[in-house]
Amino acid sequence: MEILITVLFLSAGLFMGWSLGANDAANIFGTAVGAKMIRFRTAAIICGVFVIIGSVVGGTGEAGTSQTLEDLGAIDQIAGAFAVSVASAFTVMMMSKRGLPVSTSQAIVGAIIGWNLFAGYQTDGSIVVNIFQTWIFTPILGAIFAVIIYWIVKYIIEHTKIHVVRMDKYTRYGLVIAGAFGAYSLGTNNIANVMGVFLNVSPFDDIVIANTITITGVQQLFFLGGLAIAVGVFTYSKRVMTTVGNNILDLSPITAFVVVLAAAFVLFVFSSEGLYNFLTSRNLPAFPLVPVSQSQAVVGAIMGIGLVKGGRNIGVSQLGYIAVGWVLTPLISVVISFVALNVLQNVFLQTVA
Repeated sequence: MEILITVLFLSAGLFMGWSLGANDAANIFGTAVGAKMIRFRTAAIICGVFVIIGSVVGGTGEAGTSQTLEDLGAIDQIAGAFAVSVASAFTVMMMSKRGLPVSTSQAIVGAIIGWNLFAGYQTDGSIVVNIFQTWIFTPILGAIFAVIIYWIVKYIIEHTKIHVVRMDKYTRYGLVIAGAFGAYSLGTNNIANVMGVFLNVSPFDDIVIANTITITGVQQLFFLGGLAIAVGVFTYSKRVMTTVGNNILDLSPITAFVVVLAAAFVLFVFSSEGLYNFLTSRNLPAFPLVPVSQSQAVVGAIMGIGLVKGGRNIGVSQLGYIAVGWVLTPLISVVISFVALNVLQNVFLQTVA
């Protein structure tokens, strides 16, 4: 019975992972699939494999993005983690139905703050400010990376005589490489949104194989989350990939490559422990290890491309609509989380904190 309850509570994290895979895969391979540069099956396999690798290899560091969420709210009951995960997933679903870019990072942060309010724990204001600053800086950094990469690519194309057929081939290779890097970065950074709230209540023990190989409980938990993301990619992202819009700016395959690569770099710098330690050891300013929104990075990158091209044809009204969604997402998640915790504790008599 206890195992069934544990599986039930973990299902919220799996649903969160599935939702992330179904939606965010479009940001990685959507334009390439829609333009028929890459087949969906190929894109799904690459995305699924590398998001799992990123989740297990890059997402399990001792000071990674999951640690930031744990510092924000150390959820100590699996029923509480379930409520927080359900609240954030439901918020993401609501915003997706209204056609707004999904931000699992904003949703999970709002849900954790809702848990703090319900449990009577003080929310560390410095951590909230730090996370909030990344929400502002993520699209800006995406735009900066996109502009730099765009000028590099443009210079290479203009100063090399590459036949159009070969250019098409190189573009396909570039989209595959950028997509693989983007999927890895998505797994590394956003696995915290999927399974981070279950770290303190994980039911998995370390597995030792032949006294030499140790598979930690965190790695097992994150592998499960990465697998859920991959399932979301395979089962539900095709429609999103083939219809991912150009509501902000029309993208060619080459500019799509620039956008995907720029967004991948944004997620990478906010989740790389190696880069963080390298910079801090030299007393240099470092990017905080915080889960950030790939959607925000993509929107910022597209804006950067649009500005480089003179700012024409940018959907300003669409950007305003997206900005409203970014503001509402954490606020809605706080409310839903607080209500869900009340229901679990007072109706279903579960200990949530």
